[in-house]
Amino acid sequence: MERGTDRKGYFKKGREHLLQERQQIFRFMSEHRGEFAVEKMCQVFGISRSSYYDWLTRKPSKWALENDVLSQTIQDVTEQTSSRLGSPKLTHELKDRGLSVSRPRVARLMKSMGIRSVVNKKFKVCTTESNHSYAPSNNLLDRDFSAAQPGQKWVSDITYVRTLQGWLYLTVIMVYLTGKLSDGR
Repeated sequence: MERGTDRKGYFKKGREHLLQERQQIFRFMSEHRGEFAVEKMCQVFGISRSSYYDWLTRKPSKWALENDVLSQTIQDVTEQTSSRLGSPKLTHELKDRGLSVSRPRVARLMKSMGIRSVVNKKFKVCTTESNHSYAPSNNLLDRDFSAAQPGQKWVSDITYVRTLQGWLYLTVIMVYLTGKLSDGR
C-alpha cells in the first residue's frame, strides 16, 4: 500500500494515541466487530483475543457495581442541590447518607458523568455611575479638613448591606470639628 493514498484500516500509529484504557478498547472492539476482524483489532491494539472474549462474558466487578450506585446517588444529590456542591461537600453529603467514599473517587465519578458545581460570582454593587455626560462635582474641601465652627464642613460616605429583602444602602454624614454623626436635618 502506498502511503497517503488509501488509509482505510491503516492503524500503524493509532494505538499509541487512541483508546488507552482497556475497557475503552474492548468497548470499541465490541461496537466495530462487524467492520473489522477481531483478530486484526487485537493485533492492532496489542491485546490478546482471549482477554477480549473474557471481557465479553465477564460480570461487572464489585467496584463497578458500587460506582453505579454512587453515580446514581451523586446524580440525585446534584439534582436536589441544583449542582451547587463540589466534590468536597458532595463527599461530606454522601458520608452523611452512610456511604463510605473518598473525595478523589467522587471527583472522578463527577468528571466521568460531566457534573460540575455551579459557582456564582459574588454580586458587586456599583454605587458610581460613570458612564454619563455630566461634569464631576467640584472638590470644595480640597483636602482642607479644618473648620472654624461646627456645621461648617460635613463629609459623608455610602455603603451597602445585603439582607433577605435585597440590598440596603446606608449613608453616614459626619459634621467636622465636632465629629458627631448627623441625621441630615
